[in-house]
Amino acid sequence: MSAFTLSIVIPAYNSEKSLPTLLARLTQALDNYSQAYEVILVNDGSRDNTWQVIRTLAEQYPTVRGLDMMRNFGQHNALLAGIRSARYDVVVTMDDDLQNPPEEISLLLQKLAEGYDVVYGAREMEQHGLWRNLASQVTKLALKSAMGVDIARQVSAYRAFRTHLRQAFETYRGPNVSIDVLLTWATTRFGAVTVRHEARTVGTSNYTFRKLFTHAMNMMTGFSVLPLQFASWVGISFAFFGGLVLVYVVGRYLIQGVSVQGFAFLASTIAIFSGAQLLALGIIGEYLARMHFRMMERPTYVIRETTFKSV
Repeated sequence: MSAFTLSIVIPAYNSEKSLPTLLARLTQALDNYSQAYEVILVNDGSRDNTWQVIRTLAEQYPTVRGLDMMRNFGQHNALLAGIRSARYDVVVTMDDDLQNPPEEISLLLQKLAEGYDVVYGAREMEQHGLWRNLASQVTKLALKSAMGVDIARQVSAYRAFRTHLRQAFETYRGPNVSIDVLLTWATTRFGAVTVRHEARTVGTSNYTFRKLFTHAMNMMTGFSVLPLQFASWVGISFAFFGGLVLVYVVGRYLIQGVSVQGFAFLASTIAIFSGAQLLALGIIGEYLARMHFRMMERPTYVIRETTFKSV
């Protein structure tokens, strides 16, 4: 039996069909190796009967606690709400679609017991389509930029970490949340184990290529200065290119006595430099937009109802 007490946090979105099966498997697995545990189901503005199912499960399982969000705030925002209400030593997060096998939580805990603060369940093989897998890789590259640690390529929604790490981001407020980046504010002791990634049997993924790409951009501009550094290097590169063009024009005039002819040459040079300037302005604009949203003090999440008396 595990020495850890566990808070399992599961964000749920349109998952009325998968939650009963997930809870049955999860309860059976946890009863075998955990002294005490709770399952926190966070309904992230579902458009089906997910909240009614969560309330029923809370009556059926005394270990289940439910949070109902006012609207859809996003997976990581829902996770943050669940993490802040966790009561036990270790938080385990997982998806609601049965692709993260509950039976393999023990693998995460075994690795955590080796002295790590955060352990990810790295997938053996992605059970998604081509575009979803491509978007996942783009997101992981953005994570590596934002997190600043090599483990970013093994990041997944199946993670276990020590609950006290949340102290590092207990005052975080803002509409854009990345749990993985926030965890780097508290520790550098990350680990990973290989776990199965089962095929989805109910419903379809709510993450499209567009949503994952947007999430990646939010992470890079919200938690990293890499885009600004990239804009600086683009500016330096084109300034160097412009210097070479000037040397070429002046050198040809001094050596051959003729100037560079042609409207096409002039127009293409102007277009290149204008494009570089617009790129830099666009990146700066993204950062200004993030600052604008932070100054608006939009809530990270708002809870409508719970299945328990206090959070």
